[in-house]
Amino acid sequence: MSQETQTSGATGTSLETGTGSWISGMIGGLAGGALMGVMISVLLTPVIQGAIPAMYGLSGGLAGWIVHMSHSAILGVVFAAIMGAGLGRFSDSVGATTAIGAVYGIVLWAVLAALVMPIWLAAVGFPGAPPFPNFALPGSLPAHVVYGAVLGAVYPYAKGL
Repeated sequence: MSQETQTSGATGTSLETGTGSWISGMIGGLAGGALMGVMISVLLTPVIQGAIPAMYGLSGGLAGWIVHMSHSAILGVVFAAIMGAGLGRFSDSVGATTAIGAVYGIVLWAVLAALVMPIWLAAVGFPGAPPFPNFALPGSLPAHVVYGAVLGAVYPYAKGL
């Protein structure tokens, strides 16, 4: 499904087609989230089965995957907003968006996984809540970098759908 946007300016009218950047971000986020989810399932099983679903009062691996993939899609849209707000000149370069995505993954790890998640899990009374702050290495840092890199790599391709 594609959108069409017409813009007119002093030089005439142009026609742009594609999914739109927010949908591209969502698609990239889901792709990155799928690979990250596999990594977490294999390397950090208690996180996907316990901690992630516990943030919403849920439990189990399926709930963990649903929450994780929802977060992945939403954070992909945030990535698209960031790209549109000031980094749009890089949005057609796979190398640049992959690198920007990897940095975005590091920021997500530092802010959401290391700071927000421990507070949130403690607030909901999750018995396995990690300490605050949770900058334990390697922890989930590699998975967040993979998420961001895949998101960034898919983003320019998804814009052409």
